[in-house]
Amino acid sequence: MEKENPPVENWLNLDEIEDLATKTVSKKAWAYYYSAADDKISKRINTEAYRSIQLRPKVFVDCTRCDLSTNLLGNPVSIPIYVSPAAMARLGHESGEAGIAEACRSFGALQIISNSASMTPEQIVAGAAEGQAFGWQLYVQGDRTKSERMLDRIHKLKAIKFIALTLDSPVGGKREDDQRHGNVNQTMTDSGSEANDYESLENDSGKPVNPAEDQVFLGMDPSLTWSETLAWLARHTTLPIVLKGIQTHEDAYIATKYKSQVKGIILSNHGGRSLDTAPPAVHTLLEIRKYCPEVFDNLDVWIDGGIKRGTDVVKALCLGARGVGIGRAALWGLGAGGVAGVKRTLEILTDETKTCMRLLGVEHVRDLGPQHINSRLLEKQIYDGPADLDREQIKSRSRL
Repeated sequence: MEKENPPVENWLNLDEIEDLATKTVSKKAWAYYYSAADDKISKRINTEAYRSIQLRPKVFVDCTRCDLSTNLLGNPVSIPIYVSPAAMARLGHESGEAGIAEACRSFGALQIISNSASMTPEQIVAGAAEGQAFGWQLYVQGDRTKSERMLDRIHKLKAIKFIALTLDSPVGGKREDDQRHGNVNQTMTDSGSEANDYESLENDSGKPVNPAEDQVFLGMDPSLTWSETLAWLARHTTLPIVLKGIQTHEDAYIATKYKSQVKGIILSNHGGRSLDTAPPAVHTLLEIRKYCPEVFDNLDVWIDGGIKRGTDVVKALCLGARGVGIGRAALWGLGAGGVAGVKRTLEILTDETKTCMRLLGVEHVRDLGPQHINSRLLEKQIYDGPADLDREQIKSRSRL
């Protein structure tokens, strides 16, 4: 008989939770959650990069109070930690993305619903608290009418506050763990949910979906461009747009030229799942600080990838990120202990973040800044070429 996991209150860190989930979920679920592109170098460096940043504690500071509340795209949240788009949650636990939403509700945290969720968006937000905020991840399909139908549904859900247009995976990366366990070319229903290892979902009309009829996952549009795609999206939504998958300071800068439509960017390499050896998001954050710091004045800058500790959260906030996302960590928590496991994951990160801030002598997240860290070691690793921000060149590129 398989040994049960220890009580959630005894779980101490996110690595421990991942180990517990690995022993609990199916091999197919483990492969999907764990996998990354090629040799998993970007996945590993995503976490290691934070270890190169040192903290600078201040003493003789009253650290009685610690307030993690902030706002993300104008939405008040209790913690700066949000859940990144995390697909196929029901492979790990039957409560799925709705279970993650329940945990986020308990912590006043924001959640971005995956375009590849294993539940419909209506199911996921059904139990949302008043004021609980969600985003919807959008992969643009080659048949744009499918994306437009999805947007029409999203607009009916008041809890969904913005669209996260994902740009870091115009084509899928080579994920060998997925290939070994048959997780390749999953099909998605027209509700925007992958059909794999759980009962059939229903489409708009309430009729069961036949995934073989609508392989949306295989129809992602690889031809997206700044001007054409953003103009198309602006015609089909009035919700704020966040660009997910920015990996260079140049693209962050170009995003500011579309600030009438684009309200935020998420620095991300898709958890290392797309292009191996792409830079960790914290490198991109440092690039922006070095070459075009005005980005922070024009857009909400969020970051995800490799977050394992509250100290990682604090370091990202010190460098200018407003929100810090976790993806796999939420799935591992769900797989290890269901809703309670996700709550414990958020509890650990929240408590570690508070402890770190108190030891730094900082009461509120808005007071965190570069003065609280030493990033010199990491700065030696970031891009050191020309800024490539020639105004005419940028203008030309942004027309493409």
